[in-house]
Amino acid sequence: MTSKIADSTANASAEMTSGEPASASRHVGSPIEVLLVFLKLGVSCFGGPIAHIGYFREEFVGRRKWLDEQAYVDLVALCQFLPGPASSQVGFSIGLMRAGYRGALAAWTGFTLPSAVALVLFAYGASVLSGAAGSGLLHGLKLVAVAIVAQAVWGMARTLCPDRERASIAVVAALIILFSTSSAAQVGAILLGGVAGPRHATNRGWAHCHAGHAY
Repeated sequence: MTSKIADSTANASAEMTSGEPASASRHVGSPIEVLLVFLKLGVSCFGGPIAHIGYFREEFVGRRKWLDEQAYVDLVALCQFLPGPASSQVGFSIGLMRAGYRGALAAWTGFTLPSAVALVLFAYGASVLSGAAGSGLLHGLKLVAVAIVAQAVWGMARTLCPDRERASIAVVAALIILFSTSSAAQVGAILLGGVAGPRHATNRGWAHCHAGHAY
């Protein structure tokens, strides 16, 4: 996955320096296409970064086939490791791979602009949301947000944790985060996954190897 991102970056750099369009084998879409798709997501996706990652998977892996499941999982893992909002990084990277640097900018603009406009409008109208009616509305929005995030987490969990070993890693990491408010706990959970993941892959490789010799 990292090599795919590097290839897309190198190809986009060649496009910017030479003024020639990117190779169709690398960038098969256009910035306008990316902008329109992410603009639709920007006005219809609710919840936080975890929910957005679920929406992206449904849109770009399940519906549009812009990348396969394994490539998306690798991209999400890479973006979760980096500081900052993972959903913005995932969207930016999908736009980069689809249509180069201009596609990355189009993805960021299309997905971020609607929420920025809505936030400004909400700030101007916040004074109206006072009293019992305003409190009830905000409480209802919080409940909906919980449901949206839970649905996204469940959808990703079925793909990322299909067996007991990977589910165990996820549960342990979740417990570390839940029972600690320190940022060091988040780093520790990431390091735990970095150590346990390769060991799990190695064990599965040995198991397949022995199964093959048995035949």
